[in-house]
Amino acid sequence: MLKGVDPLLSPELLKVLAEMGHGDTVALVDANFTATTLGRGKPVLRLPGVGLARAGAALLSVLPLDVAERPVAFMAVGGEPDGYRSALQRQLIALCVDSGGAAAEQCEAVERYAFYERVRGAYAIVQTGELQPYANFLFSKGVLTGDGEAGTAPRTAAERGQTPYGAKAGG
Repeated sequence: MLKGVDPLLSPELLKVLAEMGHGDTVALVDANFTATTLGRGKPVLRLPGVGLARAGAALLSVLPLDVAERPVAFMAVGGEPDGYRSALQRQLIALCVDSGGAAAEQCEAVERYAFYERVRGAYAIVQTGELQPYANFLFSKGVLTGDGEAGTAPRTAAERGQTPYGAKAGG
């Protein structure tokens, strides 16, 4: 166990998230998602019995989201009008906003088959035990600044008021 790390985040999942680079995506998907087929050649981790909201909260507790225009994508619910969001989708979008990672407008609904194509390019897939259809998200990893906050790029030592070796400048 680690202090401050959600116990739902297994060593394998933490390893995969740490290996991801800036701009890599991780798919967080429901129990019915075709994870094995679309995940050929990439890590597919399973969280059986865990709902999407719980898994999303754990993931977003350690994953900085990209500052790109659309760092979050989710599968649009088929047969519903544009702009429709299920209660679960609204909950995950709120988690993204609450984590400070993305504004609601930065969370993009993607048609089912287009979403499948995006998942083919993902770094990894995390399959939950969520039974609600269309409960599938993609998160694009951002970067941390030198002070541990999410940002566009690491801050330089000079911007942090430090010499290149970590000592405070002028002291």
